[in-house]
Amino acid sequence: MDIGINGDSAVALAWKQVDPDVCAAYPITPQTIIVERFSDFVADGEVETEFVTAESEHSAMSICIGAASAGARTVTATASAGVTYMWETLGIAAGMRVPITMAVANRALSAPINIHCDHSDVMSARDLGWILIFAENVQEAYDNAIMAMKIAEHPDVRLPVMHNLDGFILSHAIERMSTLETHTVKNFVGEYKSKHSLLDIEHPITHGAMDQQDYYFEHKYQLAEAMQGAIKVIEDVFEEFGSISGRKYDLLEPYRCDDAEYVSIVIGSTAGTIKEAVDQLREEGHKVGSIKVRVYRPFPTEMMSKLLEGKKAAAVLDRHMAIGSTGPMFGDVCATAIDLEKPPELVNYIYGLGGRDVPVSDLKKVYMDMIEGNCKKVNYLGVRI
Repeated sequence: MDIGINGDSAVALAWKQVDPDVCAAYPITPQTIIVERFSDFVADGEVETEFVTAESEHSAMSICIGAASAGARTVTATASAGVTYMWETLGIAAGMRVPITMAVANRALSAPINIHCDHSDVMSARDLGWILIFAENVQEAYDNAIMAMKIAEHPDVRLPVMHNLDGFILSHAIERMSTLETHTVKNFVGEYKSKHSLLDIEHPITHGAMDQQDYYFEHKYQLAEAMQGAIKVIEDVFEEFGSISGRKYDLLEPYRCDDAEYVSIVIGSTAGTIKEAVDQLREEGHKVGSIKVRVYRPFPTEMMSKLLEGKKAAAVLDRHMAIGSTGPMFGDVCATAIDLEKPPELVNYIYGLGGRDVPVSDLKKVYMDMIEGNCKKVNYLGVRI
């Protein structure tokens, strides 16, 4: 069924159809609609979820960790400072291998105070052991919310997942979206059976124990191996979801890349805008394309390497400024390209901070800069200098 809905409400609808065991959350702009809508479903008896109104994001994630450790299918949502406030517990969730799924309506970090979109919240937590998936539009926000649970809970993964949607651009924008039948969603996600539950008194376990020099390194290594192994699981879940929805997803989404000489690499809603820039430049005779990163952690190194092979140049667009370094995805792409026999020239563009608009004309300039050789290693798109 096709409906008009905003991204936050789409996530809440996906949760309703799954009917998780526990949701613990604290409201924060522009995520608040997610937990508001879902709390309505709880209050109206449309789900059986235990909804906990936490006093902070740190508390919300702590509750989620406890619930997931006890074997409950657990969800939460946050944004911006909410991510950084729960930063300590994010690493704990990953290290304890609890499959929490969290929606993040991406928003800039202070100071100065800003409530609009960039990726500084999620990128501040990119290396803590969470799988990171991004949406281009409201449809993907809904689909990702469903697939995230199946990925997180897979016995070969057992890692938490953040599924991200750009604040206000997607969280509050109403778009046309196709829903699945609730029974189809439930059958797809399946029943969650925890491998190691704190409530299983016949098989007692310890969670969050002291782990000194003798085993800490090995446990972190296991976390890294689980993250790399998640790539195959994610691909399998995407393929299975495509069979029930007709919507095909992959780790990366190339657009007009086969014969392209110059490509851009981008995350989130800007991937849609950049397709228009590509189309216009193609009409003007330029061989350009784009690559949308849907899954950022684990980074799809092998697939990215194949897409970059034979290109003259590639611009990596980061909606986050890693102050004192390049943008975070630029480093990932550079590491990917280093093994190519003839890697493309790689340049970095920082863009859209604090919700700064990114018109098609700016994105066309990125390509023309590459074509004309006018790029610095790190560039700031649309900033007034």
